[in-house]
Amino acid sequence: MIITDTHTHLYSEAFDEDRHETIERAIAANVTRFFIPAIDSTYTESMLQLEEDFPENVHLMMGLHPTHVKENYKEELAHVEEMLAKRKFVAIGEIGIDLYWDKTTLGIQQDAFRHQIKLAKKYKLPIVIHCRDAFNEIFEILEEEKDDTLFGIFHCFTGTLEQAHQAISYNMKLGIGGVVTFKNGKIDQFLNQIDLKHIVLETDSPYLAPKPYRGKRNESSYIVKVLEKIAAIYEVTEEEVAAITTENSKEIFSL
Repeated sequence: MIITDTHTHLYSEAFDEDRHETIERAIAANVTRFFIPAIDSTYTESMLQLEEDFPENVHLMMGLHPTHVKENYKEELAHVEEMLAKRKFVAIGEIGIDLYWDKTTLGIQQDAFRHQIKLAKKYKLPIVIHCRDAFNEIFEILEEEKDDTLFGIFHCFTGTLEQAHQAISYNMKLGIGGVVTFKNGKIDQFLNQIDLKHIVLETDSPYLAPKPYRGKRNESSYIVKVLEKIAAIYEVTEEEVAAITTENSKEIFSL
């Protein structure tokens, strides 16, 4: 059984004390494919080091995270472009809009999101979307940009069934993580109305640990709890969920 974690920040400071042990734990649990989203230029070096240490398992994205879209965002976007021109990445991400922390940056977040979608189209790469309190704003831009070259993952999907169908209509897979195990997560109530071919697994570690680890540091090995929950929701085996969601990840990332 191969399990794919399509979204994990393994370069995070949260893993500085035991990064290699954390990854080895995940590999021992059959989690052998790790897709690593970018945040901003300050993490690029540690991302590249992670790939160097685990070249068979780690696959890097490049992008500017919406919560890190600040006054210097054009310099950060220039760094994204420079890195894309220099070497291969598997996706542009994570990108999007976050209105939970700061609504005053909406304008520049929208600008950065549009710009990075265009970069994804230029390099024929998927996008990995971060959306928090911003479904309408995200969908507005996806509606503008939709065509055969727009595709990717709606990371950490926590919307309604209607919003799920809308995201899928833009050629997006739904990234399902620890929230599906939460009592108040809600997505478990309708997820089985969505074909498994539209779903990928993720942890978003070190954030959003699933039950029974909720509130603790998340890590990629905990994706097994997400897998168990989804298998129960769809009433299929864990092996089937792992196989289908890994195949879906291969479709998106082309590897």
